[in-house]
Amino acid sequence: MSSRTEPSFRESVDLMFNRAVKLMDLPPGLEEKIRVCNATYTVRFGVRLRGAMHTFTGYRSVHSEHMEPVKGGIRYATGVNQDEVEALAALMTYKCALVEAPFGGSKGGLCIDPREYEEHELELITRRFAYELAKRDLIHPSQNVPAPDMGTGEREMAWIADQYARMNTTDINAKACVTGKPLNAGGISGRVEATGRGVQYALQEFFRHEEDKAAAGLSGKLDGKRVVVQGLGNVGYHAAKFLSEEDGSRIIGIIERDGGLFNADGLDVEAVRNWIVKHDGVSGYPDAQFLENGAALLEEECDILIPAALEGVINLSNAERVKAPLIIEAANGPVTAGADEILRKKGCVIIPDMYANAGGVTVSYFEWVKNLSHIRFGRMQRRQEEARHQLVIDELQRLDDVMGNTWSMSPDFKDKYLKGAGELELVRSGLDDTMRAAYQSMREVWHSRDDVTDLRTAAYLVSIDKVAKSYHAKGL
Repeated sequence: MSSRTEPSFRESVDLMFNRAVKLMDLPPGLEEKIRVCNATYTVRFGVRLRGAMHTFTGYRSVHSEHMEPVKGGIRYATGVNQDEVEALAALMTYKCALVEAPFGGSKGGLCIDPREYEEHELELITRRFAYELAKRDLIHPSQNVPAPDMGTGEREMAWIADQYARMNTTDINAKACVTGKPLNAGGISGRVEATGRGVQYALQEFFRHEEDKAAAGLSGKLDGKRVVVQGLGNVGYHAAKFLSEEDGSRIIGIIERDGGLFNADGLDVEAVRNWIVKHDGVSGYPDAQFLENGAALLEEECDILIPAALEGVINLSNAERVKAPLIIEAANGPVTAGADEILRKKGCVIIPDMYANAGGVTVSYFEWVKNLSHIRFGRMQRRQEEARHQLVIDELQRLDDVMGNTWSMSPDFKDKYLKGAGELELVRSGLDDTMRAAYQSMREVWHSRDDVTDLRTAAYLVSIDKVAKSYHAKGL
């Protein structure tokens, strides 16, 4: 690859795939079977808006059906195209395999700027798009299950679920046709925060291993670490919020589309978020230095850099100047293949996107299971747990009385111990367990093989191996 040539997003995914499979001994033809996208459907449909007919172009790509249903978000953005959707679908295949979510990879997109339309217009557009996909089984609880992505959220998922249910009135599992729905429409607690929460859990797991921290030239805990976040959307906001409020990290830089904010003492993530919602950008925010060229903050001295928006923001044009020793890819493909090579040579450790942002699909998996089981998590066992814990508390209090109050329980121990796990606690527990297990599988390859020098290659090796074994089990 020429050092002057910037690969496209799809080319970056292929290059990174190629780098990994060179280290594997796959049967002839299986490598190509795993690499290629199975199918991509392009739909062009009309919707009458504002007294005129408007035509929209959308895509749904299925990368791999080694497991079904296939899973992947639907994004609304003007830059959506077939190559991007197919690359994202491939990443979904590897991501699901890595975190052991039993799905193949898929992705969808609609070429639209959602900010240009009123809510009722977006509903008409979304329902028609869902209709076009559902009638071809590209939305289906057992075949293809979308989720939110850039430009979409709970609202759009509720419209899609309702449209599918209208078209399939006898399908008892209709709610499972899409994940990321609002709670009152079959969603699950913790889904909105899931990807950002997963980023936090990924960093917590990384910082548990001295060898891994040393590889990035870091030490200690997350407390006090300087963090720069690019993109304060759903993922970036939750990651920054949890890291600052729960782990004591200092969010010194926030990059948005209209510029960037910098404060060496740390930014108030909640206040910045509220400012963005009210003013549609960070410009004018009072408690920080404003940089018109927000991208310059990607090159700021910090401990952790979190690109959490678009792909390709760290590329050949700026990779040499990126100073962060640790980058965690909260977005899909924020580091190009060319930039990845430069950063690795500099000694930068990159926690790859297929692992780092897998919190969304992990909790989507939990939501899908909830919809198929038709019962919320915790409903059967929560009060029984509390009753058993009450027995322990009662016995401790009895012993306290017998021993003459010579010792006592900590003030908040009783309340904490008695509280049974509800849906949110169970979801967070399952997500934490998933992120820990997936990281362990990556780092084992990273540290046990001389020909694997980075976490991204390790992640690809783990995931491709799992996909290959699935195909083998199918007789391919």
